Order: sequence, then C-alpha cells, then structure tokens
Amino acid sequence: MNHCGTKTIETERLILRRLTLDDADAMFRNWASDPDVTRYLTWPAHESADITRMLLSAWVPEYEKAEYYQWGIEPKSLGEVIGTISVVHWNENTRAAYIGYCIGTPWWHQGIMTEAFRAVIDFLFDEVKCERIVAQYDTNNPHSSMVMKKCGMSFEGIMRRGGFNNQGICDLGQYAILRRDPRTI
Repeated sequence: MNHCGTKTIETERLILRRLTLDDADAMFRNWASDPDVTRYLTWPAHESADITRMLLSAWVPEYEKAEYYQWGIEPKSLGEVIGTISVVHWNENTRAAYIGYCIGTPWWHQGIMTEAFRAVIDFLFDEVKCERIVAQYDTNNPHSSMVMKKCGMSFEGIMRRGGFNNQGICDLGQYAILRRDPRTI
C-alpha cells in the first residue's frame, strides 16, 4: 500500500481534516458526550471535556505516522467538527482497511456520513491503493448499515455474537467494497 497519512479531503458540503487539540470543546459538545452516539460504540460517552482533551492529546501525535488515518468531519457551513471517520484496523496482507465512524445526533439522517465515507473510500482506493474496504455494525443499529449500503458496499454476512460494544456482546454485520467494484456517485 501507499501509506500517505491523513490528508485533508474536501467534498461538496464537508471538510475532512486532522483533528487538533483545539477541537476538544466541539468534539465533547457535538458527539463525544452523547450516550445516543456512543450506544453502539466501544467507548463510553465522555463525562467531561477534560477526557476529550486527553484523548485528543493521544491521537494528535499519531498523525506523524503514514499509516494513521483519522478525519474530523467538519461541515463547511458550521466550521467545527461534528464527528469522525477513521481506519480502525489494517490487514496489510489483504490490503484491507476497516473503517469506523460516528457523528453527532443533530446531523443524523442528512447524508453527511455517507458523503464523508464515499470520500474516504475514494481516497483509500485512489491514493493509498487499498484493495478492500470493510465496515462492521451492530445489527441493532441498522442506520449504520444504511450508510454502508449507500456507499456501494456489499453485504457479506453476520457474525453471530461476534462483537462487543457498550450494549454488551452483539451480532456484527459486515459490508465491504473492493477496488474493482463500481463506486456510487
């Protein structure tokens, strides 16, 4: 793969960019403190902006690594981050990237995550030269699977009791797209 690190990506409505320590208050306010956002994630809602700052303090130095990809999602109309999308795992042997994402509840059902994910898919195929992009979801969270489907990913199946999140042990659905697959517009 051609690892090149987290580069800024611009779409019609969004700027996908590296997070900074200055994003802590917006991150805490817009999604990290919301238990509805973290319900199906593996980390709990933050109880204070200090926790968010500590997390960002750990993340920001990671941007020095060429294989680290984590974007803050910033609507151009708002000027602050409302969520994240990132590569949460690599399989270098199969040239596969596993994607995770979350977004604040005021921005659900507006196509924002689909727009961000499509841009990340294009970046990972075109610049990083991935062969496969994978995303998984708790089957109790069908809205997440809708994003994957809208991005042109194919459903690959369910791993019964194959995951763990804030709800406990869960069934994991999986979608993937290959470089050779047609991409949605």
